[in-house]
Amino acid sequence: MSVGLKHPQSLVKIKGIRLSASSAKIYRKKRDDIALIEITDGSVTSAAFTQNRFCAAPVQISKNHLSKSKPRYCLINAGNANAGTGEDGLSNSKAICRELAKITNCNENEILPFSTGVIGEDLPVEKINKVLPQLVKNLSEDCWVNVAKSIMTTDTIPKAVSSQISIANSTVSITGIAKGSGMIKPDMATMLSFVATDANITKDALDKIRDHALFKSFNRITIDGDTSTNDSFLLISTCAIDAPIIDKKDSKEFKILENEIIKVCRELAQAIVRDGEGATKFISIQVDEGIDSSECLSVAYKVAESLLVKTAFTASDPNWGRIIAAIGNSNIRDLDIHKIDVYIEDICIVNNGERSKTYSEDKGKKVMRQNEIILRINLRRGAFSEEIWTTDLSYEYIKINAEYRS
Repeated sequence: MSVGLKHPQSLVKIKGIRLSASSAKIYRKKRDDIALIEITDGSVTSAAFTQNRFCAAPVQISKNHLSKSKPRYCLINAGNANAGTGEDGLSNSKAICRELAKITNCNENEILPFSTGVIGEDLPVEKINKVLPQLVKNLSEDCWVNVAKSIMTTDTIPKAVSSQISIANSTVSITGIAKGSGMIKPDMATMLSFVATDANITKDALDKIRDHALFKSFNRITIDGDTSTNDSFLLISTCAIDAPIIDKKDSKEFKILENEIIKVCRELAQAIVRDGEGATKFISIQVDEGIDSSECLSVAYKVAESLLVKTAFTASDPNWGRIIAAIGNSNIRDLDIHKIDVYIEDICIVNNGERSKTYSEDKGKKVMRQNEIILRINLRRGAFSEEIWTTDLSYEYIKINAEYRS
């Protein structure tokens, strides 16, 4: 079940990136569940990981390897998170990196492991190591969609986006994939995303783009407010195009590239929400005229993560009382409720803190039946605006998570 998502078709190849996918039989049902991404020598990378203190073994290993070397390979498995597994988990992640290093004749520190799936189970090292030669042999520039499929867990559809732009008379390509459909929260959760470009850019400039891209995309989505253990985002630039290097963060070229990477990341982030576990509605929550970004986000997340608000959306019930209760529960001590306006699409439901005189239940019900809904909250106390994306909370969500390990 997904809201307004289509299966990705052909994606733009990125010069300097090769990929492959296979089955290590981690899942009981037959499907690809392991992937390999090869990054050409001379590339620059920028990564971000979960801030959950119970971060998984592969997250710890990847951070350590990034501090020592430039990555040449990303090894990704689905079906097993290798989280909550202690020293054995760390040893297992190291073991698959060691085996891949032997096969590819590279340093173990040049390999980044990523895992997603069930927490607390031992990583099946032998199964993974057995398929590594095949993964290396099958590396291809044209395997993005297959890799996107192979890293899915409760996702119902692979998530992938491509874009091409012109910078300094050169064509720059960007392709990204992501997985995730639950527990998304600022600082990310149960998501993996890999975005690559062939732009010629310095590490410092790429780090800046990473920060801005995360701020405007993956850190603006929430399904249920929980966080997980394995979240990872990797931004790669192969520097493969023949063009002047982008090293100045105030340059026109930097801005063009940054805007396009943000656009790709936003589309991937919204795809995660659209494929949220059990989702029947894609909801944009926009908070306007706040004093600063922080208070706009405080209001937005209180509304987005209210179980009562979410279930009202599932039932197409215009229960605006739940919305104003959530707004009032935000962390703004001096909030003047008598100034607040609330709109569902173009229907004003609350004006100056009370039911709008133009509102009727029939109008509310009609707009709430839509699959995609914009909820707009005007605080009328400043000049800042923020927008986040979320889902409703359906019976299917409960079923998926109740039966996750069965």
